[in-house]
Amino acid sequence: MYSGDWTDSYSTAFVQQSLRRTSQPNASVLFVFTGTGIEWFGSTSPAHGRAEVYIDGNLVQIVDLWSGSVLHQQRNFWRFDLLHAKHVLKIVNIGTREGEERNTFIDLDALVVTRGRAATISGPPPGPSSSGSGSVFPARGQASQWTLVQNGSTGVHAMQLVVISPTHALIIDKVEHNPLTIDGHPAWAALYNLNTHTVRPIDMRSNSFCAGGSFLSNGSLISVGGNPVVNSHTAAADFGDVNGMQAIRIFEPCDSDTANRCSMYEDHDHLRMASSRWYNTVVRIDDGSAMIIGGSKRGGWINNATVNNPTVEYFPAKSIHRSNGLPIHLPFFEDTLNANLFPIAFSLPNGKVFMAANRDAMIYDWVLNTEQRLPRFPNGVRVTYPMTGTGVLLPLRAENNYAAEILICGGSTLDDHAPPYELSSQTPASAQCVRMELSEAGIARGWDIEEMPDARMMPDAVLLPTGEVLIVNGAGTGISGYGNVKDQIGASNADHPVFAPVLYNPAAPLGKRFSGGIQASKVPRMYHSVATLTPNGDIMVAGSNPNLDRSEIEYGTEYRVEWFRPPYMEMQRPAVLGSISKLGFGTHVDIQVRLPPGADVPMEIKVALMDLGFVTHAVHANSRLVYLETTISPGSKPDERIVRVAAPPSGNVYPPGPGWIYMLVNGVPSVGVKVMVGSGEGPAVDRKAMEK
Repeated sequence: MYSGDWTDSYSTAFVQQSLRRTSQPNASVLFVFTGTGIEWFGSTSPAHGRAEVYIDGNLVQIVDLWSGSVLHQQRNFWRFDLLHAKHVLKIVNIGTREGEERNTFIDLDALVVTRGRAATISGPPPGPSSSGSGSVFPARGQASQWTLVQNGSTGVHAMQLVVISPTHALIIDKVEHNPLTIDGHPAWAALYNLNTHTVRPIDMRSNSFCAGGSFLSNGSLISVGGNPVVNSHTAAADFGDVNGMQAIRIFEPCDSDTANRCSMYEDHDHLRMASSRWYNTVVRIDDGSAMIIGGSKRGGWINNATVNNPTVEYFPAKSIHRSNGLPIHLPFFEDTLNANLFPIAFSLPNGKVFMAANRDAMIYDWVLNTEQRLPRFPNGVRVTYPMTGTGVLLPLRAENNYAAEILICGGSTLDDHAPPYELSSQTPASAQCVRMELSEAGIARGWDIEEMPDARMMPDAVLLPTGEVLIVNGAGTGISGYGNVKDQIGASNADHPVFAPVLYNPAAPLGKRFSGGIQASKVPRMYHSVATLTPNGDIMVAGSNPNLDRSEIEYGTEYRVEWFRPPYMEMQRPAVLGSISKLGFGTHVDIQVRLPPGADVPMEIKVALMDLGFVTHAVHANSRLVYLETTISPGSKPDERIVRVAAPPSGNVYPPGPGWIYMLVNGVPSVGVKVMVGSGEGPAVDRKAMEK
């Protein structure tokens, strides 16, 4: 309800092409809503002034709408911590500014209500810095020591997730109307504090929708690719974003406990990829550089020949195979159309790269530019977007010369050439897992076939320091994406969320590797969900957003964070004493460890070197676990030992870059300690190739 003089203005820069404006002092608007949050979007400019904002009759904020230039669709006011009830919002134009002779403006472009949830066990509201209350659900059944904790809110939707320090994880989203605000507009990246469960927005300049990422050998993180500005929906006037399809964003190492100075660097005029990429995968290879793999040349859904990018390129760029720093063609990504986006890829301990796309897999020798095709996946199962499965490089061990085994689970047998109107959200996903040792004999034997307890589309596979794999998230039917199939659930192309994780033990006999009994979540984790191991040893689960923008329809945008806590989290754990700054290839380092009370004798001590990966779209790029050779000697105290650790022999076994050391005593891991593997220097830079 409006009072006073308001006029309507029309422009494509406004939400739904119109807004209402007033310059009359004390003119007001009254809005009644039911929910837990409210946002006011409008313009700012040199002619705009101040407004009083009341909720339920109480003055809660005076908002200053002045800005040095005209900006549209700005988030002028927001609250996300209201009780789930009926509320009254009132906005009053003050109409004057000190030093101004003319009346000043306010306008109303849009009001957005967060309906929220009335339930008591629902976690914190999606507020910008909520730390949550930490609801704990004890596990049941045979794995009774597992617990599930719901604690924290990501502030921005968690499409991409990577642990960057002992205290923080970086969350990256696409450009959308997230609750977290930066510089007057919704943020699409944030740092999540793993200890306090608070978030801080990160300023991003380009649209990172469906980007890939990787650390480099010097510890810098790159985020590459994305999507153009979506002018029809989240316009540049709203967010100030630029086309991200060739973007290379750099997040420098930042281990500060507060992360106050951590930032993302972008320079799109001088720092970009040679080609546009959407849905690309990035892996760090043995020289510490990043291989950027595949993708599409523009956004869409299922890939096709007109937009396919069947190439790899490198950062820093390389002048190899007569490429002069430009992309290198791979026939594999032509042969695997259409469902070949976000390929599954891992750097192998022989320096080559495993790649899987659609129903096929290969080993790529990037030095010789050759492809070794592997047996096709059995039973017609497709494993990459949008028939999304997940993959993991199983633990590497010195005692078997770091023999590489690949496990790939989930996906779909849907036809990747069928039109959307023939595809259904109710088509069952695949429960199939396939596993292969990547040796000559293993390849000759082909894929071993196993079955998960539940079929899953879009699962996440998280390596644990114990060598087990937690499979979590996903849907039981449908296909990845949103807004495409004939019978969408809300906007989701998938349905029947799979709430219960399962544990996979690669050391168990075939047919006995899966175990359940872990407490099921109550939060659907569908398309755009993520999960990662943390330095503390628990598993962070976040995200889910099968929608064009933030939404509260069925399978809406999810900001709640859950933590699956393995049994060892409640046990007495060993502790690494002191820091481990560097682990040079072929060297040895002595690590002092304090044993947990009552450690059995004889005891088994193992050292796990892990890369926690860059996680998005069920791809855990660079996820890795290497068990290192050790020699044990007594420490200065009865409950201490000196563990002499043999570093990986080369960057083939563990590509140079940051890692995490977990010390395991009788299967119980310590908290992870960050370490730089290799020299810590950046990858070689070919200036001429970079100029191309």
